[in-house]
Amino acid sequence: MTVEDRIKASETRIFKAVFPNTTNHYDTLFGGTAMHMMDEVAFITATRFSRQIMVTVSSDRIDFKRPIPAGTIVELIGTVTHIGNTSLKVRVEIYVEQMYSEDREKAVTGEFSFVAIDEHKKPIKILK
Repeated sequence: MTVEDRIKASETRIFKAVFPNTTNHYDTLFGGTAMHMMDEVAFITATRFSRQIMVTVSSDRIDFKRPIPAGTIVELIGTVTHIGNTSLKVRVEIYVEQMYSEDREKAVTGEFSFVAIDEHKKPIKILK
């Protein structure tokens, strides 16, 4: 399998409903909750790409472009964007959809860096 095929095969898509218990006093998704969901999708994406033990080492940048209201559906999409020797980067985008219409907009974008580690928690080469 080529690297491009592995990137495509590791793309991860998860849908979630935004319930009131995950929102703040403005009735929008907590930023920390969004980051938690993004890190989880990024981890799944990195693991599906490498099939190795992966750990988050940084979130490089997260841009909140629009609020995510309670009562909407979100889709999180994780894609590998860079592969190094022991690390890789995953971009995660969150799209927000209204429950009862076709409206859909990108709300959040973030980049996460991961390192492959061995059983002793030492960085190891990513298998390509």
